[in-house]
Amino acid sequence: MSTIPDLEAVRVAIESIDEEILDALRRRMGLADDVARAKLAAAAPFRDQRREDLLLRRIRTRAAEHGLDPHEVERIWRLFIDMSVARQQELVTRLDTTPLRVGYPGVEGSYSHLAARQRYANRPGGVLLTGFDLPREAVDALRKGEQDLVLLPIENTTAGSMNETYDLLADGGVVITAELVSQVAHRLLGLPGAKLEGLREVLSHPQALAQCEAFLRTTVPWARAVPDLDTGGAAQKVRERNDPAVAAIASETAAQRFGLEVLARDLQPASDYTRFVEVGREATPLAPGVPCKTSLLMVLEHKPGTLGEMLQRLTLRGVNLSKIESRPIPGRPWQYRFYLDVEGHAASAPLMAALEDIRPLTSFLRVLGTYARAEGPHG
Repeated sequence: MSTIPDLEAVRVAIESIDEEILDALRRRMGLADDVARAKLAAAAPFRDQRREDLLLRRIRTRAAEHGLDPHEVERIWRLFIDMSVARQQELVTRLDTTPLRVGYPGVEGSYSHLAARQRYANRPGGVLLTGFDLPREAVDALRKGEQDLVLLPIENTTAGSMNETYDLLADGGVVITAELVSQVAHRLLGLPGAKLEGLREVLSHPQALAQCEAFLRTTVPWARAVPDLDTGGAAQKVRERNDPAVAAIASETAAQRFGLEVLARDLQPASDYTRFVEVGREATPLAPGVPCKTSLLMVLEHKPGTLGEMLQRLTLRGVNLSKIESRPIPGRPWQYRFYLDVEGHAASAPLMAALEDIRPLTSFLRVLGTYARAEGPHG
């Protein structure tokens, strides 16, 4: 006859184990503070879906090895992860120096994310990066005060201008505070073991597809190009769909992030660069003598020769025009607003005089921002 366990003794043993679990959880949450500080210093998002997936996969395996229900254990660990992320976010409110909140379009591993890390990593006080599905969502969060800055791609040396960014600038409520030029290095990414000849679809942002049009046309003409919201998101979809016939054009970082294989390199011209603009709610001062640009938005009087006259007046004032872009005016068919980048500070005497000269030719004129000219190619 088996001995009947002493219920009270069993309860005491369970309570002792509960204390051990609570102590281990306390230590785990303590490490979350260190994780948060490291992420703020490296300009890394607080949520890392790839790492979370790998962690949960390992936990399920270990649970099964211990004779535990892997699904129930995974459910508990998901709560631990949520607690950890909440603890990391709560740390921000306890810091002496509030981290800069920066939004960008796309997911971790997208080119906007990589540009944000390039610009803000190792900033004193840290940086809290947040990815948004759409550029408009990021800018709306900026206008609401939920972000301090937003980094947006605005043009590429191969595919041209990002029209959505120009339209967002026209909506108002934000100003350009900086620019950044980043070299683009597209890779064709697929599941491990996938082959070029087996591809049916290639996903990516429309700009990336345009930049790699020659490669797609000559190397995998049988694969259909499918536009997606961003390059990193396209890579994530390849992983989630788990179909070797689907590939993405994205960065090598995205390949590492989502466990994909590089199927092809050198998809676009070697001198391919993307220019990003940093936007905020208010202008930032520039140190004297810093080479700078000013971006303008204007609507010209709808009369013959007005555009030519405007450009001539800028020339007569010695203002160097580095870019001009036109976009349709909503609700006014075949009428356009113009975006200009000129060298110099909006508060400098030559540019102030030039703006007064061209103002009578416009029905609308706004300075979108004065900012330091980016260093490097095409800056």
